[in-house]
Amino acid sequence: MQMLTRILPYAQIIVSVVLVASILLQQSGAGVGGALGGGDGGSFHHTRRGFEKFLFYLSIVLGILLAVLAFLAILIKAKS
Repeated sequence: MQMLTRILPYAQIIVSVVLVASILLQQSGAGVGGALGGGDGGSFHHTRRGFEKFLFYLSIVLGILLAVLAFLAILIKAKS
């Protein structure tokens, strides 16, 4: 348990940095105009393929893993 207590903060930092990188690498189809309420005249369905799909699923998995690690850290602090 003591080893887990020492490793957990480093694991959280690594997972959070990789999560931020995977989110920043994802391509945004809306652009700045879409974020401010504007648009390009119409919406269309976009299918993720290849690396874009991998980044999408990676960010979901890393987000869940980060939440689990944070919950585990809370449980460990409550025990001690």
